[in-house]
Amino acid sequence: MLPAPDPDARLSVPLSASDRRRLELHAALTTAGIAPLPGDLAAIDALCVLDDTTNATVQRWISGSP
Repeated sequence: MLPAPDPDARLSVPLSASDRRRLELHAALTTAGIAPLPGDLAAIDALCVLDDTTNATVQRWISGSP
């Protein structure tokens, strides 16, 4: 088993907005038990360049939240 990551060893490199949205979208898909297929990555990239409101809506749809 791997040890837990050390928070003090993290790099302090800020993420771009699209990279943050990509991570959030992958997390939403993973939480919902949806594994993106290789062909889905282009669609994920396209969604990640859209604004935060659009991405929040897509994540809400994935999670089934009202």
